Amino acid sequence: MKQGIHPDNYRPVVFKDMSNGDMFLIRSTAKTTETVEFEGETYPVVKLEISSSSHPFYTGKSKLVDTAGRVDKFMSRYARSRK
Repeated sequence: MKQGIHPDNYRPVVFKDMSNGDMFLIRSTAKTTETVEFEGETYPVVKLEISSSSHPFYTGKSKLVDTAGRVDKFMSRYARSRK
């Protein structure tokens, strides 16, 4: 890696997925004041709502949210049109 091309605050940072608790360590310039213990070391932590370890696209576990029977309504219309 070339010297002097990265910002001064380019350091190891832990990103924590708040939906499932998974943590991963990468280098980043993300600003944070919180720290966490990870693999025996203390690192700055950035909390995420969702990451690739919990996103339905990456996990293959999609959630079907049915609001006021909209899915059933669509399925009945679709079934009629297929006949």
